[in-house]
Amino acid sequence: MVTQQMPQPSAVQLGDLMRQIELGAVKVPQFQRDFVWSRAKSAKLIDSLLRGFPIGTFILWKTKEELRTVRNIGDIDFPQTPTGDYTQYVLDGQQRLTSIFATLHGAKLNRDGKTDNFAELYIDLDTADDRDLVITDVGEMEPHSYVPIHLLLSESILSSLTDYPVEYRNRMLRYRESIKSYSASIVVVQEASIDIATEIFTRINVTGVPLTVFEIMVAKTFDADRDFDLSEKTSALLVELDDVGYGTLREIVVLQAISAIMVKETRKRNILELDKNLFIDTWPRAESGIRRAVDYLRQTLGVPVSELLPYQSILVPLTYFFANYERTPVGDKHDRLVDYFWRTSLAGHYSQSLDTRLAQDIRRIDEVLQGRLPGYDYPVNPDAELVYKNGEFKTGRAFVKAILCLLAGNEPRRFDNHKSRINVNNDWLKRANSKNYHHFFPKKILEEEGWAPSDVNHIVNITIVDEELNKAKIRAKKPSQYMAEFAKVNGKIAASMKTHFIDIKGDGIWDKHFGGTGRMKDDYGRFFERRCDRISAELKKKIVVQQVDIRGQLPNTEDLESTEIPE
Repeated sequence: MVTQQMPQPSAVQLGDLMRQIELGAVKVPQFQRDFVWSRAKSAKLIDSLLRGFPIGTFILWKTKEELRTVRNIGDIDFPQTPTGDYTQYVLDGQQRLTSIFATLHGAKLNRDGKTDNFAELYIDLDTADDRDLVITDVGEMEPHSYVPIHLLLSESILSSLTDYPVEYRNRMLRYRESIKSYSASIVVVQEASIDIATEIFTRINVTGVPLTVFEIMVAKTFDADRDFDLSEKTSALLVELDDVGYGTLREIVVLQAISAIMVKETRKRNILELDKNLFIDTWPRAESGIRRAVDYLRQTLGVPVSELLPYQSILVPLTYFFANYERTPVGDKHDRLVDYFWRTSLAGHYSQSLDTRLAQDIRRIDEVLQGRLPGYDYPVNPDAELVYKNGEFKTGRAFVKAILCLLAGNEPRRFDNHKSRINVNNDWLKRANSKNYHHFFPKKILEEEGWAPSDVNHIVNITIVDEELNKAKIRAKKPSQYMAEFAKVNGKIAASMKTHFIDIKGDGIWDKHFGGTGRMKDDYGRFFERRCDRISAELKKKIVVQQVDIRGQLPNTEDLESTEIPE
């Protein structure tokens, strides 16, 4: 909460304010949004300046704290603040101040593939006072009936006045003086903490979009002397992780991991209170922990890409473990990490009270590190009933992602070639209607047979396939039909299907009816029951059974992945 009393507005000449920007004494902190004003909107603002109209108050924060700042406006670079000097950071008025600076300096900005040239804002010297003074199009105007605004402020314009008709010269000088001597209203917040400064910014931010924890920490932890820029460090790490399928991790997860290592807590207030120098000191350890946690998820737990993580926050306790344990976990440590991953995923553990539960699990990881079995206060028993009742196929659900992790981690083979593994990547795992998610029994056929939608669109009916295979060779055929076609080119079709947890000869596809005579093909009821049991059996292998698990687990339907930042 802001407790500091806001000072009263004072006045400063606009020319002096522009010079302070040029000297590096006034800067825009990086947690401000990008400059988005158009030339047309900027023209309206400059028009108001020329007429002496009020353009609002600029709020500045005066401090010796060093933050990451906007380094340039288009093709104009800003200088560093002299060492030891105060900096005045813009808390309110960034768009207006940047617009004025870009116009007066004729900046060129590349945005969305287009160049906005602020040198192309002009004063119409031949217009009436009740019409627009500032224009952006001079295509049909007479030469020397207009002047570029950035040239009007230059010293060279004084020697060029004779090029203009005499009736325009006095007007040009008047406009020049109007801009330079315009009395701008400013409020300077003196030497407040960064928490107060960012709170002020958040409250007066007219877009209504609050600052993220990451944006604040980027500004707060910047250190030029130690060559530390959190934004650049995190971007480089995510680019590196993208090469192994984990580039979609959210920035807040990186901050949660660092906070967990430093203080064993991940709430917003814990992160914002982290000591800057200790944060920078901890970064290499956290970065290594994240890399090793990702490697463990991929190579040992069988989660090939980040989009399959039931919760991205699972990475936080795992990073904490690997930041505190240099060796490869084996034996009980390995079993207990596997147990942590699957318990968290199957129980919808992080769907609510995220920070509280992360803190609990960090303490549980401490138990693992100390060679003890951590206790859990919620049961996990992934029997067939749990899989059935909780298997509605929505890719945002943690439980469904856990089953997809199981399927993908089993290294599923192509239906038409046992030697080729299915390519699993983040791009197509985001969409439930992706062609790579294949309903083994096609929806249309099951609907015609009268199966309920909840039974048709179920994780037990989902296999992971290559998109090309789904489109060109499977389509809406019955399993017995398209499996027979694949068997002609894949002599190990039975082995291939076992990698999908399917018994091609015993799951109601080709097998004989188990109580009668003759062939019983395409029996979805038998397929569903058998595959559900098989998935359940595999999940049970992942859990270290404790007393709390004996009473069974209720189906959890509220397990959407949490995408919120810590409270």
